Amino acid sequence: MLHSVIMAGGIGARFWPLSRRQKPKQLLDLLGEGTLLEQTITRIAPLIPETERWIVTNQEQMRRMQDAIPSLRADRFILEPIGRNTAPAIGLSAVRLLAYDPDAVMVVLPADHRIDHIDEFRTALTTAANMVSDSDILATIGMTPSRPETGYGYIQLDRKAKQPTSGAYWVKTFAEKPNLQTAKLFFESGEFLWNSGIFVWRADVILQQIAEHLPQWHSGLQKIAGALDTPEEAAVTQQVFAALKGISIDYGVMEHAPRVAVVKGEFGWSDVGSWDEVWRLLAQDENGNALRGNALMVKSRRNLILAQNRLIALVDMDDVIVVDAGDAILICPREKSQDVRAVVEALEKNGHDRVL
Repeated sequence: MLHSVIMAGGIGARFWPLSRRQKPKQLLDLLGEGTLLEQTITRIAPLIPETERWIVTNQEQMRRMQDAIPSLRADRFILEPIGRNTAPAIGLSAVRLLAYDPDAVMVVLPADHRIDHIDEFRTALTTAANMVSDSDILATIGMTPSRPETGYGYIQLDRKAKQPTSGAYWVKTFAEKPNLQTAKLFFESGEFLWNSGIFVWRADVILQQIAEHLPQWHSGLQKIAGALDTPEEAAVTQQVFAALKGISIDYGVMEHAPRVAVVKGEFGWSDVGSWDEVWRLLAQDENGNALRGNALMVKSRRNLILAQNRLIALVDMDDVIVVDAGDAILICPREKSQDVRAVVEALEKNGHDRVL
């Protein structure tokens, strides 16, 4: 059976000051279209029934999500005691799903993406699910690049190999976020797709690959599997997660697995990973300014302004981000929007919990 696993444990540090511990990125309405989590759930609804939709997060954020979206089922949350990146979260989910459904096929989705063409998105997921349902293939979704982007990882296609199915290719290599010169080479070659972070595979197959490439984590996950639905489950899970280092599924498994395929996506995708990306996605005026709230531009271009009650006015300023959260204001160049997480790190270091 097909199950969705929505990864919703992060706080979205690059979206400070709106994203906070009490209201993480996936619960924000950044684009005036509803929260990112709500959009993710709506997109998969026709493919996956409510009983097979799972959310990976932590205890505190689970409460926030249930407050924001009361329809979420409490028994479909998979709780991480400590954030350890995507490989442990996916492994924990696979253990839980296999106990529920030995034939589970997992569609792993970040909670904070934006999709323009939903029918095409569902078609890509269906293609991937059909491909992996009776095989040991690990599938991912890759997006055709529209520009030489330095903020995304890349997937190189093996065009010489016979396609595993129509619309999919075997993966030749994964590449991390490149510099601009390399991104231009990737873009111009036509051999690379953006790595969307969306995965599809059988739950038992991903656990086999974790056993092969992350044996310590597999051993820990087996301990958790043995404690499921017992009074010791929470303590065993805490012990395992506390003892081992975090690692991403890309580094830990995908770059080493022998049979990885990518379905080529053409559905207008963004990981909504920075304020600069929000500027790209929002409607802009004739001067390229994206404005929400009470904002006034004088001789200013290509700015992102998210205002609340008070007026924000810019005079003769270009390519700037201004975000007013009421108790804190962010001002930075658009090109530096990936560095906003450094503000959060500085606030944590200096004990400014009130604005975290």
